[in-house]
Amino acid sequence: MNVASESVVENALDDALSDEMTTSQSGNPILQWISVAALVYLLICAVGLIGTGFKTATGDEAKEMFAFATNPFAGLVVGTVATALIQSSSTVTSIIVGLVAGGLPVSVAVPMVMGANIGTSITNTIVSLGHVREKKEFARAFAAATVHDFFNLLSVVIFLPLEMMFGLLEKLGSLLASLFVVENASMKGMNFVKAATAPVVNNAKHMVENLSDGIGGMILILIGIVMIFLTIHYVGKLLKQLMVGRAKSIMHAAIGKGPMSGIASGTLVTVLVQSSSTTTSLMVPLAGSGAFGLKQIYPFTLGANIGTCITALLAATAVDGNQSAALQIAFIHLTYNVLGVLVIYGVPFLRFVPVRAAEWLGATASENKLIALAYIVGVFFLIPGLCLGISSVL
Repeated sequence: MNVASESVVENALDDALSDEMTTSQSGNPILQWISVAALVYLLICAVGLIGTGFKTATGDEAKEMFAFATNPFAGLVVGTVATALIQSSSTVTSIIVGLVAGGLPVSVAVPMVMGANIGTSITNTIVSLGHVREKKEFARAFAAATVHDFFNLLSVVIFLPLEMMFGLLEKLGSLLASLFVVENASMKGMNFVKAATAPVVNNAKHMVENLSDGIGGMILILIGIVMIFLTIHYVGKLLKQLMVGRAKSIMHAAIGKGPMSGIASGTLVTVLVQSSSTTTSLMVPLAGSGAFGLKQIYPFTLGANIGTCITALLAATAVDGNQSAALQIAFIHLTYNVLGVLVIYGVPFLRFVPVRAAEWLGATASENKLIALAYIVGVFFLIPGLCLGISSVL
């Protein structure tokens, strides 16, 4: 299909959906909410396809990237790149928990966990590109996505030096782990989101199973990216229609009422879906449509950082090996994210540094779309890759 044909098809789809939305707006908004739910499901499936595609393409070599973490700085970079590629901090932290249980030193694993926090931000940053055709929407959406990046980067700047000098997080994690003894407990099968999306992801995987792992994996990644763009495009249109009246009031009561409400909501939703990438990605269309401001979404993002720790804690109950060390790194993950929120959001002059930086980047990227692409490639791949190469030589 050539570019002209794609444009015709997309315009036809837009016109058809616009007609349907106009009709349903005056008729039955329930159908619109069902459509939003279906599109959100497809968005989650799309993220799952990208992660599955990467794992299919790399096979058993995915864990090999962690072998480069020979020092704290390298560990930070490895955690960032691994999560950016796998598209799931939950997967990466679970791998880290397993590696620690198998003998990886906790001191090496701590920077990896920090890096996973940075790497997970790429998902919602990619999702924001779905708004690229509308300048104002894109500025809002890209700012809402990158505020997560800037918060996590600032958190690393504060806590990595403290960890290297005093072992602060390692000591706190050890203390918390010593209070919990988990015997014969496994909560490995409680990832409801993975179970819900498994039919779509598995069927897509079966479609490419006759191809080589590399080609099949790349096809799954491309399908996932296309699905993200399409779902975000149409979710944004629907939300513009729905985020008025009572629906908007309910959402504002849960998210926009105040920082504590936002943090609590973000934590709860992320605990339920076990994916901060999913939680924060769902906020991007809300920001792009103008339903919520960046300062309202910001606390929700912080809550998502805390809620995502549940996956590592669940994984620590199901590992084979040194469960005490596995629990320690899982609690380090929790402690790091909670302290990050307390320190950065609690200190007035630090509180809105991520917001101001994200607003500036969103406005700049909306003027020149190449800046958005350069930002994603540079922050999540190019700069970490260069740093990893330099650290390995030194």
